[in-house]
Amino acid sequence: MAKPPLLLIAAGGTGGHMFPAQALAEAMLARGWRVKLSTDTRGARYAGGFPEAVKVEQVKAATFARGGLADKVMVPLRLVAGVLAASASMLIDRPRAVIGFGGYPTIPALSAAWALRVPRMIHEQNGVLGRVNQIFARRVNRLACGTWPTQMPDGIEAEFTGNPVRGAVLERAGAGYIPPGDYPMDLLVIGGSQGARILSDVVPEAIAALPEEIRRNLNVSHQAREEDIARVVAVYEAGGVAAEIAPFFNDIPRRLSECQLVISRAGASSVADISVIGRPSVLVPYAAAAANHQAANAKMLSSVDAAVVFPEAHFTAPALADSLESILTNPRAAQAMAQSALSAGRADATERLAEMVEALARKDTP
Repeated sequence: MAKPPLLLIAAGGTGGHMFPAQALAEAMLARGWRVKLSTDTRGARYAGGFPEAVKVEQVKAATFARGGLADKVMVPLRLVAGVLAASASMLIDRPRAVIGFGGYPTIPALSAAWALRVPRMIHEQNGVLGRVNQIFARRVNRLACGTWPTQMPDGIEAEFTGNPVRGAVLERAGAGYIPPGDYPMDLLVIGGSQGARILSDVVPEAIAALPEEIRRNLNVSHQAREEDIARVVAVYEAGGVAAEIAPFFNDIPRRLSECQLVISRAGASSVADISVIGRPSVLVPYAAAAANHQAANAKMLSSVDAAVVFPEAHFTAPALADSLESILTNPRAAQAMAQSALSAGRADATERLAEMVEALARKDTP
């Protein structure tokens, strides 16, 4: 009896790469495929969320961005060793397709797939191709993007699939939106793992500066770093604002679906969640993000008037207070923003990706 077809997923060691990879792995298993995950030791820390049926292969990957001189000297040798190991694995059990989600650990798998002429594709989550995806953009058969528009090299075409989102988000996709009004309103403030401090610096002060008739109706959920919590609490209390502050909320999809407005960084996953559920937003792209990719991510929502975008240099309490007051006192405009966000989302991103994989594999079928 023939083995089911094999998909090799290669992903770097960050949640931004691994979570979409996990969603695709689950979908392909449901379609009767076998799935392997190729990653490094950092990525393996996220592999616990993958189904047990997914075989995890740790490869030797390296980057010039970290480590001292000795580590940088070893980078080429480690990459060559990783490519050889990936090639040997493919010769033993040839995948029907290979998909890379970005990050340096994808180099061995995509290099081996290119050398062995295994059908291969890339999924880019952000609005700018990552360094590794730029290298392989002309060496793959298909290229999918999670954010639209995504900046592509000349002559490269990509298909907009959207970014796969968690099941808890899909359960609330397109949840009914209650526009702001003279009744209790929820605001959600989420900053991600990097650069959230600016939100703690600006947002509480801006909310405290709102007219009392708005503040009295607000319930704020604010995700802040542990070291910032005390001062954030103090500002909200001084402004008479009801607020819940924590370093992490494990029910973000629920809070997002119930809020009137979200203030957030513009990470690819955050933008995807906001668009799939459909909520107005104020986005503050992380200025230090590689190639300023969060600013590119934000365009997906700002281009359809679903979000107000503040570059960090312009993100001040008075400016934010003006925007918040404008949105929270204009229910018709807020409703339009929510609908526009929903129109930009792709709740079926995982299935679109799975269909691309199967179409790619069919072309290689004798």
